[in-house]
Amino acid sequence: QVQLVESGVGLVQAGVSLRLSCAASGTIFSISFMVWYRQAPGKQRELVALITSGGRINHADSVKGRFTISRDNAKNTVYLQMNSLKPEDTAVYYCNAVLRLRVGSPASDYWGQGTQVTVSS
Repeated sequence: QVQLVESGVGLVQAGVSLRLSCAASGTIFSISFMVWYRQAPGKQRELVALITSGGRINHADSVKGRFTISRDNAKNTVYLQMNSLKPEDTAVYYCNAVLRLRVGSPASDYWGQGTQVTVSS
């Protein structure tokens, strides 16, 4: 059984920093992608940042220059460093991993439970 456990829930003021982490546990052969999404009230879920097993990174335009995704492959953990937070960053942040449980198994999609980030002005 694979679980993604997020941490870093926060109520912060605009301008400060916060780091989210997401650790994948269970029987895992490999993780291809680790991704952060977010969903603000009344809005669709959007991709925030993605990192591949090889370290290729992509950030949404709305967070470029402020957020940085990183990954510790040995710990199956992904991080999201969020700097200069704005009220519009308020959302539930979800961790997603595309992974294989064993050699030759198909890639599967797993999600964390979501963590609330609230940025006050």
